[in-house]
Amino acid sequence: MFSQKSIKRKFLIQLVAASSVLIVIFSVVLYYYIKIQVYDDVSQNLKSQAVAYVKSSKTKLPFEKNNHVYKEFGTDTTSVVIRVDKKSLPFYEQYKKGDKPYITIFYPYNKARSSFLKIERDISSTKSLLKKIKRSIIIANLLTLLIILAYAMFLSETLLYPVKSINRRLARMNENFLEKIDTDNLPDEYKTLGESVNKLIERIQNFVKYQKELFIGTAHELKTPLAVMKTKNEVTLIKDRDIQKYKETLQVNNKTIDEMSAMISSILDIGRQEGAQFDKPVEVDLVQFIKDKAKDFQLIAKNKQKHIAIDLEPDQYCIITQPSLLTHILQNFVQNALKFTPKDGTVTIKTRLIGDDFKIEIIDEGEGIDESLDLFAPFKRMGNKSGAGLGLFLAKGAADAIGATLDIKNRKDGKPGAIASAVISSKNYCPMGDIPQTGKKRGLFGVLRREY
Repeated sequence: MFSQKSIKRKFLIQLVAASSVLIVIFSVVLYYYIKIQVYDDVSQNLKSQAVAYVKSSKTKLPFEKNNHVYKEFGTDTTSVVIRVDKKSLPFYEQYKKGDKPYITIFYPYNKARSSFLKIERDISSTKSLLKKIKRSIIIANLLTLLIILAYAMFLSETLLYPVKSINRRLARMNENFLEKIDTDNLPDEYKTLGESVNKLIERIQNFVKYQKELFIGTAHELKTPLAVMKTKNEVTLIKDRDIQKYKETLQVNNKTIDEMSAMISSILDIGRQEGAQFDKPVEVDLVQFIKDKAKDFQLIAKNKQKHIAIDLEPDQYCIITQPSLLTHILQNFVQNALKFTPKDGTVTIKTRLIGDDFKIEIIDEGEGIDESLDLFAPFKRMGNKSGAGLGLFLAKGAADAIGATLDIKNRKDGKPGAIASAVISSKNYCPMGDIPQTGKKRGLFGVLRREY
């Protein structure tokens, strides 16, 4: 009925086993409590009978060396006996006589002569009553276990219903039907799961959207220059022209081919980036990584007569990630910043801790951006600058792969320019050491991170 990996099966086994143990313990305690109370009542009755009998005696009872039967009360047999153990308090004995169980009280009668009043009672009916009680408890336990099993199955279905509902919704989804889950109707325990699924659906929606835009944009971007080249060639070939006109046409065509090659290289970078997402994550000191990359960026900036400044805090911050994807983000942010920063301007690379998260900012001195545009969509270009318009699209894909959040806003300090930021979650933090400036240990968290 259930597989070995079934959560429902494990839940039922654990609940029934735990309930069975509790019921058995409770039943044993209950049975022995009842048994003690029943025997205590019998003992108290015998003691009361002995006290009443001794008090009502007008004269001392005769006795002999052997037991002397004095009187019988119903099934109880009363006699005076001699005991040599000199006990001064009443005591009881249980034994069998034939197939019948008996309980006897020895009550002090004449302490000087060590004589005791002995009252013997047949407790067969009491034993029979206890057996019936035991049998009733066992039957009640079996019925209780059946009820618990039925309730456990009902409860497991109730608990798993939200997960099954989410699973059915996901099973019906495809790239043309991506609908988010209504987390308002989910139990509190499953809201986090629903929110995580919705985030995944949102990422899939963006991926599908961007992929469609990428394919449509690629076709358009390649078709237009090809049409221009063809038209230019046809116009040139309509009639004979001098050599200079042919050269101009070839030069325009070569420039167009270079632009198309750059675009194709960017598209190939997208394919390589998707492959890089499957690289094995390694430990990287993010601050040192940025310092090393900044040296390369400074050489590029110098060739363009621009400057790179760095402002890095804390001194170190180790994460587990794919370095190639980090390079995509930094490289595209810095290249864009250098493209829009005027001659002799400065691009600043700044890092800070935001809580436990690590924030990277690339600050340029350009004209700023139109914040209403989705700059991370493919083939989005700002101003009249050259390029395929795929750099930020590549950066967004790399950020999604490593769990980073990208944003581009205009500067708020009154100066022209934009700030491109990447926030890397502390979930990627290395498993060893302390978080800089916070002193929080991440050893256990790091171990859990590795398991996921």
